[in-house]
Amino acid sequence: MPRPAEILFLCALSLLGVGLVMVHSAGLTLAPEDAVTLKTIFISRHAAYLVLALSAMLAIYYLPVHRLAMPRSLSRWTPMLVPLIIALQLAVYMPVIGVELNGSRRWVNFFIPGLTMQPSEFAKWGMVIVLAWFCARRINSIKTIRRGLLPGLALLGLVGAVVAKEDFGTGVLIIGVGTIVLIAGGVRIWQLACVAPAGLAMIAAFVVTSPYRMERLVSFRDPFADPEGAGFHMIQSLATISGAGAFGRGLGFGLQKFDYLPEDTNDFLFPVIIEELGLAGAAAVMGLFAVLVWTGMGVVRREQNHLLKLAGIGVIATVGLQACMNLLVVTGLAPTKGIALPLVSSGGTGWIATAAAIGLLMAIDRCQHLPAIAASNADAETSQKQAKAPALEVHVRPIRLPGYSPTPPLVSAHHEPAPSQNDAESVGSAA
Repeated sequence: MPRPAEILFLCALSLLGVGLVMVHSAGLTLAPEDAVTLKTIFISRHAAYLVLALSAMLAIYYLPVHRLAMPRSLSRWTPMLVPLIIALQLAVYMPVIGVELNGSRRWVNFFIPGLTMQPSEFAKWGMVIVLAWFCARRINSIKTIRRGLLPGLALLGLVGAVVAKEDFGTGVLIIGVGTIVLIAGGVRIWQLACVAPAGLAMIAAFVVTSPYRMERLVSFRDPFADPEGAGFHMIQSLATISGAGAFGRGLGFGLQKFDYLPEDTNDFLFPVIIEELGLAGAAAVMGLFAVLVWTGMGVVRREQNHLLKLAGIGVIATVGLQACMNLLVVTGLAPTKGIALPLVSSGGTGWIATAAAIGLLMAIDRCQHLPAIAASNADAETSQKQAKAPALEVHVRPIRLPGYSPTPPLVSAHHEPAPSQNDAESVGSAA
């Protein structure tokens, strides 16, 4: 029976492998020099991202997380994550460091050609650690409003607002995951319900003040009202899915990726998977996500450390909610929003950060099994020593004390004992 860490690793590796192949398939062009082969896949930039993602996962897996996950020890550096998250998110507006693409400023330049980073990925996973530490640190006062609810919501709302300014989908994801972590940490649901209108008003303000977000919201109701504009993404995505069938057109034989479906290697990669691999391929991908989330929940359910339990819940909620948001968008069940499919859609920062987060779940499972493994090894070592040790023969010598006989003298039934001297004298006087 495989351990949960092994199942998590296999699911993540499978999703990364699907992403590596499908990103190259979706990026096919009609130019002969851009032909995709196994060689071009293995030496590509995405193959390097896959190696880095697996390396990050295994590096986190071997960390002694139970020793590191102490609220007091984390208090030295965890509070500094929030200013760092905000600083990185504001760096996208700097003239030299920030990178603008398709009208959005979501990337930071590393001054290396082709190498950029999305600060929103760092914010997404950093807030999981911050909120888990916050709830574990204030476990005795988290149910109060002044020391529990308000500081937690202030941290969450500040980071979510800064991220949502340029990346609305990731900002909503951060707020949703943070709310789940706060509830799991002990915040009362009725308290959150009281302040929920303020949060919904903030999200509505981001939508109303952005013209293109309003267009997407309107096109969600009727994408054919503006087929060449706001509804173009959704129409092409649905057209890609409609031509799939049970087993698809075949790997590499999709049609919509040739300048019809926008962002086919990023946010809308799942329709390409459906078109080329069919409903069977789509079910396999969704099944991998379901097994990953279910296995992660089992790991979290067995965890005793409060901080690690909350961090694990945050990781599972992030992967699960992000996957659901992407699937709802590309199938026309939610307004169009740029949010990637975890471990599948193109993106080096997303692959590495998500794989490292899954490595945290694997590390939690590994540390859960350490006492049992140590006990079984000790029992095996003891039994081996007992098997190799020679048998000891114990000889017990009876202890003889003066005037004490351990066994009474045997008296025969046919032998009468000789009369004593007093008995002989009494017999003679009677005669």
